[in-house]
Amino acid sequence: MQFTAIRPMISTDQFEDTILFYTELLGFVLRAKNEEWGWASLSRDHVAIMLAKPNAHRPFTGPVFTGSFYFNIDAVDELWEKLKDKVKICYEIENFPWEMREFAIYDNNGYILQFGQDISIHDK
Repeated sequence: MQFTAIRPMISTDQFEDTILFYTELLGFVLRAKNEEWGWASLSRDHVAIMLAKPNAHRPFTGPVFTGSFYFNIDAVDELWEKLKDKVKICYEIENFPWEMREFAIYDNNGYILQFGQDISIHDK
C-alpha cells in the first residue's frame, strides 16, 4: 500500500471569496465545483486543495485548524513580491537557520499559509 497525495479540505463560510483568493492571488485553478454538495477542488502544479461549505456533518464557526498549510515553492521572493501588499501578513520573508527562506500570510478565512524555499542548495 502506498499513500500518493494529501489534499487538505478547508472549511469556509466564504466559499466564493475563498475560490477567488486561491485562484486570483495564488494562481490555483478551479478544477471542479459542486454547489449542491458545497465543495470545490483547486490545484496548482502538484498541489491540490478542496474547499467545503458548512453543512450538517461539518458545522463551521470559523477556522479551527491549529497548524498552518506549508507550501514548498521554488521562487519564494517572486511570490512574496506579488502578495505582500495584497494580503494580511503573518510574518515577513526571511532566511531561517533550517535553510529555508519563507514567509507566512493569512488567507481570507484566517488560515495561515506559509511559503518556503530551500536555500541550502544555493550556498553550495
